[in-house]
Amino acid sequence: QVQLVESGGGLVQPGGSLRVSCAASGLTLDDYGIAWFRQAPGKEREGLSCIMKSDGSTITADSVKGRFTISRDNAKNTVYLQMNRLKPGDTATYYCAAGQSCTIVAVPGLSDYWGQGTRVTVSS
Repeated sequence: QVQLVESGGGLVQPGGSLRVSCAASGLTLDDYGIAWFRQAPGKEREGLSCIMKSDGSTITADSVKGRFTISRDNAKNTVYLQMNRLKPGDTATYYCAAGQSCTIVAVPGLSDYWGQGTRVTVSS
């Protein structure tokens, strides 16, 4: 059974940092493009970043570029999203997804698997 499990969310002050994790079981993450999304209440889901299978190159949305960094630890079968200089507008539930390529960032419906999400709240 394939599972993607996000963790690491929580409450952080504006300007702070947080790293969320996406741990996989039942599949090998570097066989897939792995993307991070977020969705705030009342807003559409937003694709943030993706790390490609094989060469591990990444793409990041302009809205978070320079603040968010995606990475992968093959030994732990885990993908991370390091989030720095957080703002209240970053408050959302963060999800990871696996697909055949990083096209899933633009077309989330092409994702093969989704995690259940982890909540991030940026507030003083």
